[in-house]
Amino acid sequence: MARTQTKQLVVCVENEGYRVSLEKRKIYVALRDAGAEKHGLLRVVDESGEDYLYPKALFRPIALPQSIKKAVLAAA
Repeated sequence: MARTQTKQLVVCVENEGYRVSLEKRKIYVALRDAGAEKHGLLRVVDESGEDYLYPKALFRPIALPQSIKKAVLAAA
């Protein structure tokens, strides 16, 4: 499966059904994945560096100033 590695920042707004895996109000790095998006899913990277698919409705994209976004992505 081909997927791009474009990263975006998202915040978890709901974790129903995924309470063990996702924390509400936590910022996550999401990898753009056109195939997953066609199915309403978002590829999210967890603390271990692994990425998993979750329903896109559980997240909202966030926009940060470029310098802050760069710092957050560097820390991930």
